[in-house]
Amino acid sequence: MKKLFFTFLTTLFSSFIMAQASGNINYQHQQSYNNNAIDINFPSNTDIIVSVKGLANVKADAYTAIFSITQTGKTTKEVNELMDQRITQSLNEIKLKKGVETFVDMISFVPVYQYETEKKVFNRKTYNEVPAGFELKKNIHIKFADPAQLNEFISILSNYEIYDLVRVDYFSNALETLKKEMTNKAKLLIQEKLKNYQELLGETFTNAEKKITDDFIINVPVEMYKSYEAYNSSSLNLKKANINQINKSVTLYCQPVLNKDFDFVINSTVLEPVIQIQYEIKIAINREKKPVLKTDKEFILVTPNGDLKNLNINTTKQN
Repeated sequence: MKKLFFTFLTTLFSSFIMAQASGNINYQHQQSYNNNAIDINFPSNTDIIVSVKGLANVKADAYTAIFSITQTGKTTKEVNELMDQRITQSLNEIKLKKGVETFVDMISFVPVYQYETEKKVFNRKTYNEVPAGFELKKNIHIKFADPAQLNEFISILSNYEIYDLVRVDYFSNALETLKKEMTNKAKLLIQEKLKNYQELLGETFTNAEKKITDDFIINVPVEMYKSYEAYNSSSLNLKKANINQINKSVTLYCQPVLNKDFDFVINSTVLEPVIQIQYEIKIAINREKKPVLKTDKEFILVTPNGDLKNLNINTTKQN
């Protein structure tokens, strides 16, 4: 009995450990991921398709973080002065960091309205829109090379009530070099696949009709983030009761393209969000043998003696 109880506990805790190793994404229910890998197709009537897919994970060498800032005030002068003060003071501190460039992008400058109540003795209340001030929006772009600097920017900007990190863009100067490397790798692999197909079929594709297509896809981290809610709801039957639910915490995580469907992967281990290059090349081979049409006609003359003679019929006019 003790042995059976121990086996049960081992199974229970083994499942718990596996779930923790996969992260909270599986806490509520098993997630299913869309296949966002590259896939180019030929028409379905093609005889043989030979395909090679490649993936390259590229660490960014430059980043651009975009922060949004909003300022309101009663007059245009007040709004501009307050906005300029916040931006100037924060950027003066940020520009002291090594290898940092900044840019301020104007977004909008609009009047703000509110409702004023007009009450009459024998009528309902009337609400009239009246000018209440102005709203100014700008974006601060910060270019940097060290990803650890982002925390420093957030700390500086928060001192001036700038909290909205809109997005972070990733850039790399190695993309074209890696594209050439991927095409060379794919070329060798597809030639090897063609050779294997010919050996398996016991024939050659030299004179077969062929078509070729290829393409690249580049995925950046901002496109890869997904969200989920991790919580455990009560199983009590509360259909006849008033239920006040609270907002659940939503978690975001970066889900890169998995390398399970590729023939080769460059830089396969991914620790941080990276730029991903996908390459696919396909060759379509039509093995259908077409009938050979003879263009030359042969005529045979049977003589009265029963002899057979070939006649050379020349259709060209002779002078």
